[in-house]
Amino acid sequence: MKLKIKTGDTVRVVAGDHKGSEGKVVTVNRQKNKAIVEGINMVSKHEKPSAKNPQGGIVKKEAPIHISNLSLIDGKSGDTTRVGYETRDGKKVRISKKSNEVI
Repeated sequence: MKLKIKTGDTVRVVAGDHKGSEGKVVTVNRQKNKAIVEGINMVSKHEKPSAKNPQGGIVKKEAPIHISNLSLIDGKSGDTTRVGYETRDGKKVRISKKSNEVI
């Protein structure tokens, strides 16, 4: 399946507990159709003491969120948009369906 959200995109959560939150995509997992978004879907993880973290304890980190719950934000209007593809100047580019501009 073709994913229309890439690393570095600004997205808004459209469904779930974090609905309405915005953030930047850190990583995308194509096999599971999930993405990690900066500051969204924070979970508490218990960490054992190690050389990196000698204290151990509870650490907050982002958990993956399903791609279907994310919508790309158009850079110009700041509103959510769908993604389309066009060939411009011999290159395949992503375009915003609302403003018809290259993302």
